Amino acid sequence: MSANDPTARLFPALYEGDEDAVVRLLRAGVSAEAVDEDGQSALYVAAVSDRPGIVRLLLATGADPDRLSLGTDAPLCGAACGGHTEVVRALLAAGANPDTVEAFGFTALTWALRRGHTAVTRALLAAGADPDRPGPAGEPPLVTAAHRGSTGCVRDLLAHGAGARGEALAEARRLLGVGVETELLAGLARAHGPGHPSVTHRRPSPEGVTVEVQLLDVQGRPFAGDDLQTGHAEIVTVLKASTTRPRR
Repeated sequence: MSANDPTARLFPALYEGDEDAVVRLLRAGVSAEAVDEDGQSALYVAAVSDRPGIVRLLLATGADPDRLSLGTDAPLCGAACGGHTEVVRALLAAGANPDTVEAFGFTALTWALRRGHTAVTRALLAAGADPDRPGPAGEPPLVTAAHRGSTGCVRDLLAHGAGARGEALAEARRLLGVGVETELLAGLARAHGPGHPSVTHRRPSPEGVTVEVQLLDVQGRPFAGDDLQTGHAEIVTVLKASTTRPRR
């Protein structure tokens, strides 16, 4: 793809969020289904870059909201993983399937729950996402939300009739006993091996506190990390109430 090719100029405009340039290029004949030199679709790049205006432009000029970039990555999933609520809403409004499955069995709802993005979860469920569709390892969505520690995601799933409430309650109780930092360190050790030094960060989030653990290399630089929210106590209360049947 030469530098003089208008399609080559589309992707820098996407990354820069230059809507005017995107409009000019589309009017000049660049396809809304264009791909870059690596095969990534324009819509996927705009979605993961949180460019809702450009996403709408591409959709309005013919981009397929469900087309998998590189044959593996769904724009809706990329936006959901990043917590890009406005992009998610634009894709759903254009007809994206809320239960589209990308590589390795992930759906947008799985990503939203794993990352604790409540607003995205709410948008997906409102659009008809299946609240009981298992994740890649067969885990029920409610268990995923309980593990994450996102009270908002748990409440939204319950409002849409999600099952596996007993399993989710057990998972929330387990995390309360283990502790979020210990859980994160154990998961990182499984993925990257034991013995790495680490640092823990706690930051406020809309639902309380998010705990992030990072592993450090020999120069003291972070090379891997993960995070969880800390709503497990409230989740236990919510789930206990949802599983308690009134006495007759």
